[in-house]
Amino acid sequence: MAQLKKILISLPDNLLKEVDSIVAMEKINRSEFVREAMKLYIREKRRIEMRDKLKKGYQQMAEINIKLAEICFEADNDQQQKYEESLRELEESGN
Repeated sequence: MAQLKKILISLPDNLLKEVDSIVAMEKINRSEFVREAMKLYIREKRRIEMRDKLKKGYQQMAEINIKLAEICFEADNDQQQKYEESLRELEESGN
């Protein structure tokens, strides 16, 4: 186990009472409780940060996908017009 360092924290009475209630039920000490609470907080913080990064990435990709769709739609539209022109020319030359 890593070397442990002592820290001093201040808590309001009502929070300390809740902590003491939990440590008594779970049969752990305050230090273990605080360590686990800190680990949980850090994991949750990282999870939220990752979710925010993913959200930002999805939003950026949405903008890119819209631009690509517009480009492809324009190209498809150009192809459709050329095809229709070719058909008209064939119909006119056949008459």
